[in-house]
Amino acid sequence: MKKYFLLIIMTLVVAATSTLQIGCTASQKLNEKTGVQLWGENCGRCHNAPGRGEFRSDNWYVIGQHMRARANLTGKDTDKILAFLKGL
Repeated sequence: MKKYFLLIIMTLVVAATSTLQIGCTASQKLNEKTGVQLWGENCGRCHNAPGRGEFRSDNWYVIGQHMRARANLTGKDTDKILAFLKGL
């Protein structure tokens, strides 16, 4: 009887561990969004994307920092969005 109980416990532990690993993998994929996706989710809610030649590179940096604060973006997300808008 003890052997079966131990076997059931071990099976549950393995199942729980694999479920946690799958959940972590899914959340990592959510963090790997492109600049286009991030722009659509954050910037596109309020305004249209400006043309790629509309601003100089140094202007894009200032705009990015301003919008980073307003939209509560991370530095990495801001860089991805700016790369998309600059056409990189």
